[in-house]
Amino acid sequence: MVCNMTVTKVVEIPLVTTEVPIGPQHPALHEPLLLKVYADGEEVVKVEVNTGYNHRGVEKLCEKNTFYRDIFIAGRVCGICNTVHANCYVRALEYLLDIKPNNRARYLRVLAMELERIHSHMIINAIMAEIVGFETLFMQIMLDRERVMKAKEILTGNRVLGDYMMIGGVRRDIDEVKRARIRDLLVKLKPRIEFYKKVFEEDETIIKRLVEVGLLKPVDVTSHSLVGPVARGSGVRIDSRASDKYDAYDEIPFNVITRTEGDSWARMMVRWDETLEALNMCLYILEKLPADGNPVPDEKRLPRVIPQGESYARVEAQRGELTYYVMSDGKSTYPYRVKIRTPSFNNIINSAFMYVGLSLADVPVALTSLDPCISCMERVIVIDLEKNTKYKLTLKELAGGRV
Repeated sequence: MVCNMTVTKVVEIPLVTTEVPIGPQHPALHEPLLLKVYADGEEVVKVEVNTGYNHRGVEKLCEKNTFYRDIFIAGRVCGICNTVHANCYVRALEYLLDIKPNNRARYLRVLAMELERIHSHMIINAIMAEIVGFETLFMQIMLDRERVMKAKEILTGNRVLGDYMMIGGVRRDIDEVKRARIRDLLVKLKPRIEFYKKVFEEDETIIKRLVEVGLLKPVDVTSHSLVGPVARGSGVRIDSRASDKYDAYDEIPFNVITRTEGDSWARMMVRWDETLEALNMCLYILEKLPADGNPVPDEKRLPRVIPQGESYARVEAQRGELTYYVMSDGKSTYPYRVKIRTPSFNNIINSAFMYVGLSLADVPVALTSLDPCISCMERVIVIDLEKNTKYKLTLKELAGGRV
């Protein structure tokens, strides 16, 4: 695996340090990741990020299946952000096919993705509460998160893996009854979100554990290509929804949330504000949903062979900019190449410098503030440096580390 890590400053490492492994199995981690933390007493002097424990060969799997089956594979790269993965892949195909969904489909796509943003931001804030010792707060947030999970189920047919996106539109429409049910759930959820935001703003323990922990300056963000709430928490206004205006984001009003503190607390507060912003967007969609035709295209009429060419699409996933590159040879029903770059790949691999100077107890807090998704970021490239050629390894060889 090729992982490039850079640091913004030269740190003088003591001759004698203690290596503290955090992961790949650790109470603060919900997925396998290994941080090799080198400490001088309690102070962190160096961190090495080690991934590769959750590699599933998703990109190669996409190249071995048809364009249409790959919609379902893309949606399973990450369970929390499955509709945005599927949306980004589908739009890459639509660019090659020169297909544009109607307005109703575009609005429904945004509704699905913003519902997903709400529940994703709620879960990482709940995990942060758990990390700092507030297990009751964790359970309360997760209980209220069930409202948005129910809304997603009403819209897509499933709580988690929605499988909602398809070329030219979406797979399900909603009637007035479902529309009213989703709206009722969101209206009840809004005051709860405002309450949790207030808790994170005022609770003394949360402030002491998060404020000025894991500081990232704007120059650190731009020089290390950090994205999403991590970047916006340091005052860097970057959001693909505002810059690309894909689907219906050019018609649905919303604000790009930024803060200037640049610490772990700011990154969590950005997510609370974005949750409220996404909730208001969903209510706007439910009120202004266009009635121009059927948003569900006839899948039997869609071409099975995609025209020759290359396509690149990006989407603002919950953790930041997600991109898909798709290449078609114009002859096969299978893509020639599918390349995925997830926001966690940037944010986790490139942020090792952030931990330097922290105490050991602050490392899980700083890591959680990045909202790591390890299954999203696993990529393996095996290269013979002497011959500069790629070659294959058996699963046993790869698991044994003989790369």
